[in-house]
Amino acid sequence: MTPEGDKRVPPDPPHTERPRDDMSVGEMVFDVSERVSILVREEIELAKAEVSEKVQALLRGGAVGIAAGVFALMGLAMLMHGIAWLINELFFEDEIWVGFMIEALFWFLVAAGAGYFAYRTFQKGSPPTPDLAIEEAKRVRQTLEGDTTPYEKQQP
Repeated sequence: MTPEGDKRVPPDPPHTERPRDDMSVGEMVFDVSERVSILVREEIELAKAEVSEKVQALLRGGAVGIAAGVFALMGLAMLMHGIAWLINELFFEDEIWVGFMIEALFWFLVAAGAGYFAYRTFQKGSPPTPDLAIEEAKRVRQTLEGDTTPYEKQQP
């Protein structure tokens, strides 16, 4: 289902109101082709919705990854000197570089955590394939080939 809600309209009933026993072969073929056409259009809409959702997840992950990099850089630029000098003042009066290394290690750990979060977000949306639409198309193919009914074999 799309974020805006399900916008699909149910298919129109067939043009003929007669029972199937009274229909000619030509009318039945027309009815079947019309239903298959509607089914194909709905499958295309499902595929579009799936790809759209996955692309949005990829974009969100990219935006968070970029923001993580910017925040890491800003944090390093704004606080690095202050914290390093504080560490030096409190613990290492003669060794100035130790405070800077401790503080740099902390910011690299923060950046690694943000990068890991961005990686996980990218994994959720990648690759942007319409998995549900593909599965539904396989079921339709099985049904048309006469192997099974559409929802007879549900996967666990």
